Amino acid sequence: MIELHADGIRCAFEPRTGQLDNFTVTDEGIEIAPLHRAPWVGTKETMPPDAAPHMKRLGGDFFCAPFAASEGDSPLHGWPANSSWTVTEEGKSGLRAVLDQKVFGATVTKEFSFRDNHPFVYQRHSFTGGQGHVSVANHANISLQSGGFIRTSPKRCWETTKDPQESDPERGRSNLVYPAQTNYPTKFPGLNGPVDLTEYPWAPRHEDFVIGIEAPGHTLGWTAVTRPVQGDLYLSLRNPRELPMTMLWHSNGGRDYPPWSGRHFGCLGVEEGAAAHMLGVSSEADLTGPGALVLDPSTTSSVRHVIGAIAWPSREPVENIKVDGATLTVTGNNGATRSVPFAPDFLSLF
Repeated sequence: MIELHADGIRCAFEPRTGQLDNFTVTDEGIEIAPLHRAPWVGTKETMPPDAAPHMKRLGGDFFCAPFAASEGDSPLHGWPANSSWTVTEEGKSGLRAVLDQKVFGATVTKEFSFRDNHPFVYQRHSFTGGQGHVSVANHANISLQSGGFIRTSPKRCWETTKDPQESDPERGRSNLVYPAQTNYPTKFPGLNGPVDLTEYPWAPRHEDFVIGIEAPGHTLGWTAVTRPVQGDLYLSLRNPRELPMTMLWHSNGGRDYPPWSGRHFGCLGVEEGAAAHMLGVSSEADLTGPGALVLDPSTTSSVRHVIGAIAWPSREPVENIKVDGATLTVTGNNGATRSVPFAPDFLSLF
């Protein structure tokens, strides 16, 4: 593990799988560590022979290409989440690494950067060369062992994939209707009646996946997860013209086979991406941005994403997030506000 830090923020980079781990922000006198870690991580437990390498260290934050798919003989989520990276530049507040495998023929470069007193990790993944369309997504795993509230930037609709996460009752269970679509995340079609996707958990022992398609007409895409017991807030920020989909993985005891074994609870995957193949009802034409990253042998294509965490003593759900110059302001639904330093130029929002 390679340790990285700036004033008020630190994390570690795992070069064997490209994972960002141990992400911690110090804000208003408290340490905030919002990322999940599976119960088998750090143990000597043997993974099933068909498990992808990223499963051994499931948690933290990692990048997928192709997302929820394979390329040739690559494992699930592609080589960026399952293969080694060679670090080419390293400093206390930044890192650059190159994936040892090719993705659709492209060389993939990962960059992490930090700024003093910014509660954010600024991430860029660049594809040089290659050819074709590759689905991409950042895959942050949020620890919600004590529950939380989920809010996002405006969405055109919410929908599930064509098939459930788990359909064999001998192996696990999913509780949403697949496929289904609604404009109201508080009333999503569930097998036992409407489900409120804005609160976690909403059911015992289930494994579900739902997609929010960004609404047109705004510049900042965001997901905010309030952890009321901890009094903090996880933030995910992106340019919706590049990453038009927010995908939420609700993993809460819904898989009974190894390594899950009915013990993986309280994990919310916040997966921001361009992955039109996941849509169960809509099509790529309904997205505000591309359904995949387009690779070209003569150019470099990039994906940018920001994760962060702040103290949130009001513990309320988030109403809105906006950027004004070099400041990001979070407003709660009961009127609480926090303003923190932010670099909007990184996401090319304006």
